Amino acid sequence: MWIFFSNSMLSIVDKGGDGSTLLVRARRQEDITRIFPQAQVQVGGGTDYLYRARIDREEVAQRVAEAVRGIRYPNFKSTVDEEERHEAYLQVWGEMADFQESGHR
Repeated sequence: MWIFFSNSMLSIVDKGGDGSTLLVRARRQEDITRIFPQAQVQVGGGTDYLYRARIDREEVAQRVAEAVRGIRYPNFKSTVDEEERHEAYLQVWGEMADFQESGHR
C-alpha cells in the first residue's frame, strides 16, 4: 500500500515476520520517522526502498486512522509545504489523471 501524507510517502507491506508487524518503507528516512518517531529505521536491504522499519501492525493502523480523522483540508496538494515533495506528488497526480482518462477512450 502506498500512502501519501502531507510530509511523508510510505510503502507498507507484509513481508516476512510473524504477522504482527508490517514493513514500512520510504525513499527518505524522515518520511518514516515523521509518522513513526520511535521507529528503528534500517538503511539498505537490497531493494529499491533505501529506508525501512518493522512496525507493529496495530500501530501502523492507528497512525493511518489518526491521519484520516485529522483531515481538515479541501485540497490535499495544497497541504504539501516542501517544494520538491509537492512537485513529486504533482507528477504522481498527473500520471494518475492520465491513467483515468485512458480508461475512457
